[in-house]
Amino acid sequence: MPKPLLPVLDLTLLERVVEIIPPGMVDEVVVAAGYKVEMIAEYFAKNDPGFDVTIVREEQMLGTGGALKNCEDFISGQFACFNGDIVSSLPFEQMLNKHNSNDGIGTLGLWEVEDPTRFGIVGLNDNDQITRFKEKPLPNEVFSNLINAGSYILEDDIFDVMPDGKHSLERDVFPQLAEKGQLSGFPFKGWFIDAGTPTSWHDAVSRCLSEQMFTRGAMNGNSWCASELVAAENSMIEQGVSSGGSILDSTILRHSTIGKGSQITRCLIGRDCQIGDGVILTDVIVDYGANVPDGHQQSGGVYPLPQQ
Repeated sequence: MPKPLLPVLDLTLLERVVEIIPPGMVDEVVVAAGYKVEMIAEYFAKNDPGFDVTIVREEQMLGTGGALKNCEDFISGQFACFNGDIVSSLPFEQMLNKHNSNDGIGTLGLWEVEDPTRFGIVGLNDNDQITRFKEKPLPNEVFSNLINAGSYILEDDIFDVMPDGKHSLERDVFPQLAEKGQLSGFPFKGWFIDAGTPTSWHDAVSRCLSEQMFTRGAMNGNSWCASELVAAENSMIEQGVSSGGSILDSTILRHSTIGKGSQITRCLIGRDCQIGDGVILTDVIVDYGANVPDGHQQSGGVYPLPQQ
């Protein structure tokens, strides 16, 4: 399954990303997609998210800049742009007001972290104008703890400075706009999760649980269940799941079964899985339709194990 379609409680990750825009402010979402595009198109053909969805296919990997440039024919005027796995509390309307008070091409949501070396960092002046931009700095190159939070408000003038073909917004476009004084920053508080790894995926689910961000399903203790109430701790349980074991900090997708005495901890269990009795899984991703035999124990990685 493509990551944008993974459910985060009762919405897909893609819908969670767009959710920070208040209802009524968005009427179309343009999705730059390069992986299992047909599945994304099929999902939105069958489900109405409350806005139109236009999917722009990447025939080859284009990078963050090339992917946006590839959508140029479908975008005009002012638009919001989000990385596809960001879940945050960004106050969008405040950011929009900030953007509209400036004359630049773009405003970037910014988040403060202790270790910024795996992100893009920015330098701000007293007017919140971005003066420097450095993607994934080395420790001795760090000049700021404010990172690019993957959420932007942009004007379509940005397309005039973007090259054709594969390129990076963060390395090829934002630095030159910063040099010209055409980018502003919008630091915000609350919470910010880049849900692109298994660990941060669980962080995103946990945050949505604690914020009770759902309109369908129900809480069972501190877990969310789509329909049947299944005993679990701090977990997300889709419909048709049954369990005779313990589930902690995990996501169990629909129509999967957890056997008697099994222990599932910080795992993502795909749809239609059969987990046997006495199984112990920790930090494991289990593929759709997998059958995990009785007594299997595994920490980390995926199941089934990749063929050597």
